Amino acid sequence: MREFSANLGFLWTDRPLPDAIRAAKAAGFAAVECHFPYDTPAAETRAALLETGLRMMTLNTRPGGTGDFGLLALKDREAEARAAIDEAFAYALATDTRAVHLMAGKHGDDATYHANLAYACDSAPPGMTLLIEAINRWHVPDYHLNTTAQAVDTLKTLNRPNLKLMFDCYHVGRTEPEVFNDVDTLRPLIGHIQIAAVPDRSAPDHGSVDYVTLLPRLNWPGPIGAEYKPNGPTDASLDWLPRLSAC
Repeated sequence: MREFSANLGFLWTDRPLPDAIRAAKAAGFAAVECHFPYDTPAAETRAALLETGLRMMTLNTRPGGTGDFGLLALKDREAEARAAIDEAFAYALATDTRAVHLMAGKHGDDATYHANLAYACDSAPPGMTLLIEAINRWHVPDYHLNTTAQAVDTLKTLNRPNLKLMFDCYHVGRTEPEVFNDVDTLRPLIGHIQIAAVPDRSAPDHGSVDYVTLLPRLNWPGPIGAEYKPNGPTDASLDWLPRLSAC
């Protein structure tokens, strides 16, 4: 039985985070993940996770100011970026979150990005996975990391065992679907997988990526992130869940 993680950045956004965690449990998800949970005290999030028995798979570093979409690659903002890293690690530790997505930001440079990634790798709590994600240029124009090849080069340059690839099938499918042909090669670099329909980012039951075929190829042992935008109430968008759980 394949397991999925409900991304609460997009799902059940009409309710507080602890209630969204409870809704994910009731819907049959095996885990949850977040974008920016910082407005909810970590103790409340942890209490809901303990109550439901769900694990928090990932959370993101703060996106910065309007239009930044992350901080790690932004020159002359290293102090702000490292404060966001420290904050994310503290929240992750308090909620027993397994991984942190380190958001690069827009209009960045490699030297700043690599220095901040190295800081994160050196200061991460033991056992925590750090993630970088290539975000397609249509979704976030000018994002510093916008291809899988760039992400792989970054991982190889840093060469840190706790730094991995967030393999988001939506972003790959939008602009570089040929990457799916090489997924076996990428597999050792992957730290988490997310899915959504391509190209509209709604529920993963249609579109140009056939998850019934792809997910068995990925052979991922843990929960796969359902990071999609439902067209209406989340509960009405879940017909895909039993079908993909069985594939």
